[in-house]
Formats: sequence, C-alpha cells, structure tokens
Amino acid sequence: MKILLHLSFLGTKYCGYQIQPNGITIQQRLNEATRALFGYDCDIVGCSRTDSGVHANQFCVAVSKKGTNCLQTTIPIDRIPQAIAPHLPEDISVIGAELVEDEFHPRYDVKYKEYVYRIWNKPYRNPFLQDRTWHYPKPISDEALVRMNEAAARWRGTHDFSSYMAADSKITDAVRMIYEAEVVRKGDVVEFRVSANGFLYNMVRILVGTLICVAEGKISPEEIDELTESGDRSRAGMTAPACGLFLNKVVY
Repeated sequence: MKILLHLSFLGTKYCGYQIQPNGITIQQRLNEATRALFGYDCDIVGCSRTDSGVHANQFCVAVSKKGTNCLQTTIPIDRIPQAIAPHLPEDISVIGAELVEDEFHPRYDVKYKEYVYRIWNKPYRNPFLQDRTWHYPKPISDEALVRMNEAAARWRGTHDFSSYMAADSKITDAVRMIYEAEVVRKGDVVEFRVSANGFLYNMVRILVGTLICVAEGKISPEEIDELTESGDRSRAGMTAPACGLFLNKVVY
C-alpha cells in the first residue's frame, strides 16, 4: 500500500510543485520531510504541476519507498500529519493521510479538480492579501460581473481549449471538460471558481485574463464561443498573475 498525503501550501516562495534545478520546490521539501520521518528516500508523485507562486488549499501526493509501490511504517496513518509537521516549513502543511492501493496514481485517477482564482478589486493594495490575490484596481461593476458569468458559462462542457493554453505548451490534445465555471463577489474580492476533468498549462490564468477583457468590454460574452473554436491563443486575454490561483479541491 502507498500513503496518500493531502496538503495545503502557500506557493509564494516556491518554484512550483515539481523538482526544478533553479530553485526550491514543494516536492523538494516533501522529499526532505519524508526522508526524515520514515528514514529512507521516497518516491513522491503529485496530483498536478503548479507554477511558481501558485497555492493549494488541497493538493495530493502518493508516497512510497523509493523504487517500490509501497510504504511501510509503524506510525499510525492518522498520526502522520502531526508526525511530519516538524520536518516541513510553516508554509506547507499535511492536513490528512490515507492508505491507497499500490496501483493508485494521484494524477491519472483524478475525477476532477477545482481551481479558485481570487482578485482583490479595490484601488489600493491590501497588504494582508499580498501574494494571495491579484490586485486589479479598476472597479468591476455588478453589470460586468453578469457579463463575466455569461462568458464563463460558455466554457462549460467539452471543448478544445487551445485558445486558453500557454503558447509554448507541447500538449497536442487540448480537449477538456469543464463542469462548473462561475464568478462571485465576496466583499472586495472577486472569485472565479472552475472545475474540470483536467487543465492545460496556464489555462485557468488565461481564462481569468479573458474574463477581465469581458469585464472591460473588450470581448463580449457572445464572442467566447468563436474565440474558443478558433484555437487562437492571441485572441484570448492575458495570463493573469500566479499569485491569485489556488488548487482548491481534488476529487478521486
């Protein structure tokens, strides 16, 4: 059996999840922590890749002894979150642990994932939300919010999302199914919530940039269908900053 760890982390200081030669990553810190806890090197496989500066309310990794499909430990499973905590920095937390079968894969066995993107929508910065929201100072009116939701609704269903994929991406199959996509206002924060069976590189951030174009009147909700069908990245909005993006939920 493997162990599936459920994490939350603040990604501000990290070069994303996956091991990189040019900076500290979440996976590197997990490698160090599991080695210290279990006494041997582990294979750690994540449910997703996240960009530098992206956060997670829920992120899942499968942990097994290096070179095997299992992990043996005398630590009770429900005690692992507390046991590993001293070996992790304060911006990474294990919030749950469970046993999974040897063949379980945390990325390929996902039913769907949900991302949340948060925008601080006031003229001035909020120091308490710095690096945890995108500061967009222009007011987003209630009418603009309605247009943004009309646009987001057009992404629901199965489509080729090449228009909303990073231009340098090597992915050739860009077909994904979006289950839910909506924009809500929570006080001075505008939040975009989207769930899908998979996401492309920078996809959520480009969807957000496109919604901002809708809010500004540069793209109408009615144009979204044609924009999506075009497969033309240059017609979509900017790639919103990483700081506002959270992997919010992973469902198996």
